[in-house]
Amino acid sequence: MRYSRDLRGYGETTPDPQWPGGARIAVQIVVNYEEGGENSIEHGDAASEAFLSEIIGAQPWPGKRHWNMESIYDYGARAGFWRLHRLLKDIPVTVYGVATALERSPEQVAAMKSAGWEIATHGLKWIDYKDIPREVEADHIAQAIALHTAVTGERPRGFYQGRTSMNTVALGCEEGGFEYLADTIADDLPYWHVHNGRPQLMVPYTMDANDMRFSSGQGFGTGVEFFDYLRDSFDVLYAEGQAGAPKMMSVGLHCRLAGRPGRAMAIQRFLDHCRAHEGVWFASRLDIARHWAEVHPWQPRQRPSEMDRDSFVQKFGGIYEHSPWIAERVWDGEMGAVHDSAAGLAARMAQVFRSASDEERLGVLNAHPDLAGKLAQAKRLTADSTAEQASAGLDSLTDEERATFTRLNDAYVAKHGFPFIIAVRDHDKPGIMRAMQARIDNDTPTERAEAERQVARIGELRLKEALK
Repeated sequence: MRYSRDLRGYGETTPDPQWPGGARIAVQIVVNYEEGGENSIEHGDAASEAFLSEIIGAQPWPGKRHWNMESIYDYGARAGFWRLHRLLKDIPVTVYGVATALERSPEQVAAMKSAGWEIATHGLKWIDYKDIPREVEADHIAQAIALHTAVTGERPRGFYQGRTSMNTVALGCEEGGFEYLADTIADDLPYWHVHNGRPQLMVPYTMDANDMRFSSGQGFGTGVEFFDYLRDSFDVLYAEGQAGAPKMMSVGLHCRLAGRPGRAMAIQRFLDHCRAHEGVWFASRLDIARHWAEVHPWQPRQRPSEMDRDSFVQKFGGIYEHSPWIAERVWDGEMGAVHDSAAGLAARMAQVFRSASDEERLGVLNAHPDLAGKLAQAKRLTADSTAEQASAGLDSLTDEERATFTRLNDAYVAKHGFPFIIAVRDHDKPGIMRAMQARIDNDTPTERAEAERQVARIGELRLKEALK
């Protein structure tokens, strides 16, 4: 089975985004423009809207219009948008514009363009696509692009559906004209996603630093709470940037939510907080996408999880000495992006080894050669074993050292029934000899456990070399 989700991402060390001017953080503000694109009988939908409003516990009204719900959305267009526009018109902003909402708001669109805001597409309609057939959603995306282009004069370069189906990202990739997709909350940095062999840049969005939580039970009650959360998020990310790991911060706003007077002040306070710090880059999502594509372009590489079985076993079958069955079982099991790193693949191979029968594990131990033994002298070691023993100087022993190793090897095998195994790259020659002398005295169960631990460590070190 191939697991589709990437739970590793960039891992412990994130790439340096090299934000313009050496900025320590990129701050990206989204204004969602959905008013006039929401579910409504007048829009040809089956029921009224029930999502992201001031009405607690709102439910769709099948076959009926909901005056309060519609007027809440109307407020966003009539008043909320203009309040946010006054606050944000002097900084780069990305608008997630629902195409049918933009069509119904020509003055707001003109204001967006006058401010130099990027207008990305937020789909054709502000509806939930989870149960919409794939072909219908694809058609809606095509219609959204066409209508967006006609209304704004330019096709959208970014796409955020929002209320997605499992097909949304794939359809966005297949459309082929987007410089980024935003239907992901998976990271604090952009990343490349590959669909059908084609790379697509993803610029993650946010559900936490988002005013939508004013409309949910576990969310914000006041503008003070919203500002506190935005400030704390900024401060953590800014500190990470100062420490050498800059990130981006997304803020999500809605005209009918943050555009209310009791909440808008939180936005002003947040902007003031950001501006009080040096090295803050305010950017649109398109700015960020284009910067990332230039500084961190897609670089294809062979990924273990995407290799065919024969190629995988050929490359990794020798990681555990003369035991290709471990690589075979790894490939036959669940693999995903987490196994494309040395650490991830080493962990899975060790798991397979530890889960094997006692006889199989003992077979792996016995497949290992004696250190500085007859196979080494005859140059019959595997390439990995040859390099490992040479790294500790075991290929250039004096006669006295060779005699000592031979004596210790013989004594060890006589007592425990398998060769002495140690990850030689972790030690020098004197350290290896001391370990041999000490471990001979272990009882066999203790030594068996230590030998198996060393086998896994050798596999980890070999994979670090193989996947450089």
